[in-house]
Parts: sequence; C-alpha cells; structure tokens
Amino acid sequence: MKSALQYFVQAFSCHNPFPDKYDMLMDIATEEFGHLEIVGATIQMLLGKVNGEMKDALEDTPLHTMMSGKSAKEELIHQAFTNPQFLVGAPGSPALTDSNGNPWCATYVSATAELTVDLRSNMAGEARAKIGYENLLQLTDDPLVKETLGFLMAREVTHYQQFEAALATIQPNFPPGVFQTSPRYSNLYFDLSKGEDARGPWNEGESTQLKEQWQYIEKPLEEVRSTNGLLDRKPEGTDRSEKNIAKKEAHLSKERSGQVLSATPEEKASCCKYQ
Repeated sequence: MKSALQYFVQAFSCHNPFPDKYDMLMDIATEEFGHLEIVGATIQMLLGKVNGEMKDALEDTPLHTMMSGKSAKEELIHQAFTNPQFLVGAPGSPALTDSNGNPWCATYVSATAELTVDLRSNMAGEARAKIGYENLLQLTDDPLVKETLGFLMAREVTHYQQFEAALATIQPNFPPGVFQTSPRYSNLYFDLSKGEDARGPWNEGESTQLKEQWQYIEKPLEEVRSTNGLLDRKPEGTDRSEKNIAKKEAHLSKERSGQVLSATPEEKASCCKYQ
C-alpha cells in the first residue's frame, strides 16, 4: 500500500517537466497495486474459512470456546492479546494494518517533489521490502506461498534497479536538490566514541560522491573550541570552495527551476489528451 501510493503521488510532480519519470512511476505504482491484490488473495485463500467459522455464532462463540477446556481457553486469550483484529475486525480477510494491528497511515508516504530525494527513498523502501519477504519465506513451508513470496521479492529487486537507473539519468544528483553544502564541513569525520577506533572508507581516503579527502577529527571537543564552534574552520582535503559552490548553486537553481516552469502551461492545462 505504502509503495503503490508513494510512487503514485510522486508521479504527479513529474508529469510536465519529467514525463519519462512520470511514466515509470505510474507503471511501477500500478504494478504495486497488483501486488496488493496478490497479497490479499493469498490471505483470503489461507484464511477464508475463518470468516465462515466466525459466523457460526451459536456453536462457536467465545463463551463456547472458553468452556471447551484449558487449551482452547488459552489459545483464545493468546489470539485476543496478540492480534485482536484477526478475529474481531476482519476475520479471514486482509486488513490495512501492520502485524500488531496498528492502522495504515498516510504519513508512511514520502513525496517531496524532488526526484533526487524521492528516487533514493524508493530504493530504500524496495530494499526493506526485499528483506521483509526474505524473512517471511522462513516462516512458511507451503510451496505455493513460497512461490508467491519469491515472485514479490524478485520484483523488489527489479524496482530497486529501475529507480537506481532513473536516478543516474539526473546529473548532477548529489547532493540532492540545489544547495551543494559547505566544504568546511562536508568531509569531516568526528571520533565521538571511546575505545578502539575503527577506520575504513567512511572516514579515511576519498569520499564516495564529492571525491574529497576525509578529515579525521580525533579530538572533536578541542577542534570545536579552537575553531569558534567550527565557524572559523578552513576547508581541507577538497578542491571545492565557497565561491565555486555559490556559482554551481546559482546555475543549478536556474536550470532546475527552468525545467519545471518551462514545462508547466500557464493556461488551459490538461493532464491527458484523448484521441
């Protein structure tokens, strides 16, 4: 649900300036709605009898269960505490909740109208979904359920790559948005932990995107005090300067704004053309 609606909402801001991304997002959103049908159908096939059993109100009431022995009583109490919606809200039917019964919420959807952000958010979501299906596969021995979960898991990997490829067509795409960030702070690593220090490509050598040399701050408190709260710190290990950054930001600002404004009609706007 979250993925389908997220891609669906993200697509609208792309309609005029980036019709190719609009097409991709709508295609994947539509597929995700199809995945909802697959999940719902799977739940119904596995739990379809529950609804009928619950409707046997005379013979199978909670009171009848409570009178059917200690084991039945404990099972009813367990189900009521762990997932009351399973029996009460929608017995045997899909419910728009998480595994704890918490209702689905629109705040799950992330749509910023900035593709360099939205596409990365989508990639992270697909990665989380992939590992979710991977974990679910360990909880069932039903071969058809495994086949269903395996298909859905594979499509998460597919979508991840599609979003990644779309992001690569936007250049530059890092840092996300327009502002390029200050070179005084962009390559600093603060050693804020005690004990043995771990070193790796995240704090030594060249940074992955801006291609700056990491500056390892071994004594952060002393660094902050000696540089007036870092305000007086000069850029180190980078070819970027405040001057060329300001120039790049001005260029990107004009370019990105122009892409949207030039593609947005001032009057007689139409989202579709019917033939």
